[in-house]
Amino acid sequence: MLTVKQLSSLSGVTARTLHYYDEIGLLRPTRVGDNGYRYYDQTAQLRLQQILFYRELAVPLADIRQLMESDDYDLMAALQGHQQALRQQASHLQQLLTTVEQTILHLQGKQTMTSQQIFAGLNHPQQQAYAAEAEQRYDAAIVRKASQQWQDYSKAQQDAIMAEGNTIYTDMVAAMPQGAASPAVQAIVERWRQHMAYFWVPQAAQLEGLAATYSQDARFKANFDKLHTQLAEFMLEAVQHYVRQLA
Repeated sequence: MLTVKQLSSLSGVTARTLHYYDEIGLLRPTRVGDNGYRYYDQTAQLRLQQILFYRELAVPLADIRQLMESDDYDLMAALQGHQQALRQQASHLQQLLTTVEQTILHLQGKQTMTSQQIFAGLNHPQQQAYAAEAEQRYDAAIVRKASQQWQDYSKAQQDAIMAEGNTIYTDMVAAMPQGAASPAVQAIVERWRQHMAYFWVPQAAQLEGLAATYSQDARFKANFDKLHTQLAEFMLEAVQHYVRQLA
């Protein structure tokens, strides 16, 4: 059992707020002593934990009470819902941190940023639109799996993967004078295909479709143009040759 003072100290919720939760019926003390002191057992502590989780997710108190007092309220299901929501928040915060770090390096002249990178993590509707578009264009289950796979990587792993991808494209630019069918370019395409395995393992036809997107979608094309104005089209030509060789 914890007193109001002890629970307040552990949870960070003020004694006044705990009293208010009691008044509105959101969190009742387990018992009240003869001296008027309120005591909270572990069940009450877990209920407060749930309230705080919901508050972290910006759920109003009235809605929290309605949710927790519904007949079908399930603590384990609620925890799993919190887990998913908080993971999404953590991923979003990590994206924001990455954007801040990249912006600092950009302003220091140590790297350049595309317009998309400048606003990465800040435009939720656009991010959701890209995800929805990808699910319509490709297999929805594959897109969701790839997204989750990316989120499961550590920050260091994500940075290493992005750096590897950038190296592949800059190497491709350097090899362009040798021709799309040259051994050097085809070796880079093979590296590109292996790099895709960090997200998903595409079939040959999917490789060609992805490369076509680089030149057909203005958003991708703009990023490739920053490296070389013909890179997107050259990439498609090289991948098409690669796929024909596989066949």
